Amino acid sequence: MILSELRRYLKERKSVALRDLMLHFDTDAEALRGMLQILITKGYVQKISAKEACGTSCCKCDSTLVEIYEWVASVNGI
Repeated sequence: MILSELRRYLKERKSVALRDLMLHFDTDAEALRGMLQILITKGYVQKISAKEACGTSCCKCDSTLVEIYEWVASVNGI
């Protein structure tokens, strides 16, 4: 997977859980986080972490399910 594929996927879907990205690209979370950080730095994407994914405070939710990335900008038509 290359960065442009990730960018295109996020741009098309607007908002995606890290877990969905892992499944779609068959890549581990840390590799994706590195690429996502590049997109965040460029201002294309923002990370949204759900505070209470299931409505409780037990903290047993899988972080990849509640870690959401959202396409936020279209800089220079990209």
